[in-house]
Amino acid sequence: MTYSTHWDRNSAIIKEKFPGLLEQLDRPGLEDAGDIRIETAASGDPSLIIQGISIHSRRDPKREGRRLAETLNGTGPLIILGFGLGYAVEGILEKTGLSPNRPIIMVERRAAVLRKALETRDLSSLLSAQSLIFVLGGREDGITGALHFCETQGPGGTPSPELIRNPGLMQLDADWYARIERHIQVWTSRDEVNRATLRRFGKRWVRNGSRNLEAIRDLPGIGRLAGIVAPQIPTFLAAAGPSLDRIAPILPAIHKRCVVVAVDTALRLFTGAGVDPDFVVVVDPQYWNSRHLDRIPLHKTCLIAESAVYPPVLRHPCAERFLCASLYPLGSFIEERLDPKGRLGAGGSVATTAWDFARMLGSSSIWIAGLDLSFPGLKTHFKGARFEEQALSESTRFSPGETRSFRALRDGNPFWAAAADGSRVLTDRRLSLYATWFENRFHGTPGLRNYRLSGEGLAISGLITASPAELLALPIRREEIDHHLGSAFSRVHHDFMGQKQMQERRIKYDAALQELVTGLTTIKSLADAAVEILQRTSSPDRTGTGKRPQPPGPQEQKGSCLFLKRLAAIDREIAASPVKDVAGFLVPPPVLGEGEQKNPPPESLTRYGASSLKRYQALSEAVEEQLKQLGKH
Repeated sequence: MTYSTHWDRNSAIIKEKFPGLLEQLDRPGLEDAGDIRIETAASGDPSLIIQGISIHSRRDPKREGRRLAETLNGTGPLIILGFGLGYAVEGILEKTGLSPNRPIIMVERRAAVLRKALETRDLSSLLSAQSLIFVLGGREDGITGALHFCETQGPGGTPSPELIRNPGLMQLDADWYARIERHIQVWTSRDEVNRATLRRFGKRWVRNGSRNLEAIRDLPGIGRLAGIVAPQIPTFLAAAGPSLDRIAPILPAIHKRCVVVAVDTALRLFTGAGVDPDFVVVVDPQYWNSRHLDRIPLHKTCLIAESAVYPPVLRHPCAERFLCASLYPLGSFIEERLDPKGRLGAGGSVATTAWDFARMLGSSSIWIAGLDLSFPGLKTHFKGARFEEQALSESTRFSPGETRSFRALRDGNPFWAAAADGSRVLTDRRLSLYATWFENRFHGTPGLRNYRLSGEGLAISGLITASPAELLALPIRREEIDHHLGSAFSRVHHDFMGQKQMQERRIKYDAALQELVTGLTTIKSLADAAVEILQRTSSPDRTGTGKRPQPPGPQEQKGSCLFLKRLAAIDREIAASPVKDVAGFLVPPPVLGEGEQKNPPPESLTRYGASSLKRYQALSEAVEEQLKQLGKH
């Protein structure tokens, strides 16, 4: 086959590899869009001019692309903000090769620019690379989907991405590219947030989970509630943002029309309105979070909880109790051997879990109040929330309640962003992370309509603003709702609570607990053995203040190989343990076969031995803590 133009050659590859992209580039009239022209650079290569702005060097655009590639030094995905004529991408591919292990995400706001590039230059070699992903115009959260794809394809997670910016294109579409960078920033902050959360709450999760193991045995999972609500019956979800105040007067009317799901932090609003939500969702493990249920009997409400919540939560008086799948290895280990509960999304907020539960129930529409993910009116929660009452009760002359509110606004790296009603609202990095989670889920469930009842919160793509009057125009369905829920609970009691089923679960539970304790004990012994090996191969330092591993000399190479192989064997045995995830929850997981695979040279063995010693000691201490907590069970 012969190609008469660059477009023919390039589009043939795109048609095969990126058929959806070709549809966007082949729209009628796109080739005539805007003030876009090609000029010849001093080097003889084409250069792009848009609205009088030079997008590439007018002297040597290829050299400019290679120079941009020389700034790279990471291993994560490469994100090109502004494709232009593709010189930067070509320079990168010359440096990194065509390895699929390092994806290149090409972000271009203007489809006409990409079309012009494909008409002007032969990009067939670039387009044939296996590592390319295109994000072309449209919603800014497309970059999140691309990063998620890279994460799922890569082995063991994905390092933080590196950015290369085209100043000219970013100048032309500054707001759009700024939002793209905001999504990237939120995405890359996940690991930092997760590490900080683990440091802060890891031991609390272990303590709570150890005390709640019998609840995994005795309580049914939310998977048994999937699809129990007919699609035509709407679900109402109450988060705890400031805009929830506007809904308080109509909660009784909403209750007559919708299945009502509330996050625990919003429960007090329902009590004040004399309304019992059908479900309340609790996933936070902290003591103070459990106080949201204080003196609130839930005789008509079903509790949805995660097994690491503060233990009294699972003993709170309520109509029914269900568990979602554990977010932590300890609970997951028991569930897998006993009774899988049904997984809910965990975006870092109880609101994310509550939305996923509402989705799972089966409604075709979810009406949401209080999901502001921002601070409208510089308020953090609805009026009367437990957080507000606690701040006021602890207020003093030198530390008034307003101080706590100010810290909540200040400490999350706040910034101004677009609100759903077109105004601007204060939000922060953490709340932006939640917003990104919701946007991904909304666009991943196109058959589900999500409505917000206030426009003053953060703009979230896929969340439709509607008025309370539209919700109140829906027909009354409370009798039908009660029938659906009552029938579902009766089936669960019959299928899960029978004497035979309970006895079978007790037997499986005892076996799982024994396997867990035996496995943890074995891993602790292995970690202690590794510590002993490393300490034996160390010698006093010159100051006499302690010990540090010393590299073997040339005459000791045989001994060093044995030392590395013994550690590698211990790593492999730990990796083969069914309880390795439980054991390593509070510490970084072992680097499997590190000594044997990397075979560090003698001069690096000191550093390798010191880091390995700390790792095995941390693992031993973490396992000891978990065995201690299980002993209290």
